[in-house]
Amino acid sequence: MAIAKAERLMNLALCLLGTRRPLSKRELRGSIEAYLEAGSDDAFNRMFERDKDDLRELGLVIETVENLDGDTGYLARRDSNRLPPITLDAEEAAALGLAAKVWQQARLAGAASGALQKLRAAGMPEAEDAYEVHSALEPRIPVHEAAFEPLMLACRDRRPVTFDYRKANAARPEQRQVEPWTLECWRGHWYLAGWDRERGAERVFRLSRITGKVRSRAGAFTAEVPDVVTVRETVESWAGETATRTALIRLRADSGYPLRARAISVRELGDGWEELEIPYGHGLDAWLVEFGPDVIVREPADLRADVVDRLRAVAKD
Repeated sequence: MAIAKAERLMNLALCLLGTRRPLSKRELRGSIEAYLEAGSDDAFNRMFERDKDDLRELGLVIETVENLDGDTGYLARRDSNRLPPITLDAEEAAALGLAAKVWQQARLAGAASGALQKLRAAGMPEAEDAYEVHSALEPRIPVHEAAFEPLMLACRDRRPVTFDYRKANAARPEQRQVEPWTLECWRGHWYLAGWDRERGAERVFRLSRITGKVRSRAGAFTAEVPDVVTVRETVESWAGETATRTALIRLRADSGYPLRARAISVRELGDGWEELEIPYGHGLDAWLVEFGPDVIVREPADLRADVVDRLRAVAKD
């Protein structure tokens, strides 16, 4: 079975690399013997989609093109799948090895490990890993959300997606149609930045609030994708990184240490409470709600009202 699948993947890759124009599913099915033997159209479609995803995970850049008749075709351009010679010194090799360790909790672990093996086989120098022997600390980026992988692939392939999203102050999720740009990790949470088609504006979505499956959609992006710096600034702004003023909160003693780390000033109130002045930017209300009864917002009034609304929405569930 493994040999048969490897042969099928190789044949599909050769077809996609050898064509000068996009090939439809029908044409690919007629060119590959294993697809001809598929019992039904549904069986072929499932097999083809799995094979296409497997080739993309192996590093093959497959383009999806829609012609004027609305038919979808696929091809892998040779110039997009050819790498220039790679030369790395010992310090660069060490940096790559350290970066690969970050993804050990995600499905990307296999891809990162495989990439390092290929680079070493091509002559990349072996670098001593000081983190492996002399330190008990290792870099980690936790990835627990099921939406991470399909969104990562959609960002890479520039494919629109739909998913059900539940805002923090909403009782029910609602469907969103998004052109995904990039994923950012901030304060231990993953966020997706992209273009919301229905709202006609850029939006940021927290992955832990996505419910159900992320579904890919055919077609090209309708909005221009900004550069990486702009997207990163957007994520940080929506997540609360950019502060425009300050807020005054009461915090229970021996709690809320992330809030204490950002505090501009701290004053003891007695009875196990302290008063903190902290930077106030977009998204602070959602962050404060996570601390539950350990936090009381004193001012400004609009922040206090937003926190109360979020708590009431959670209580209704």
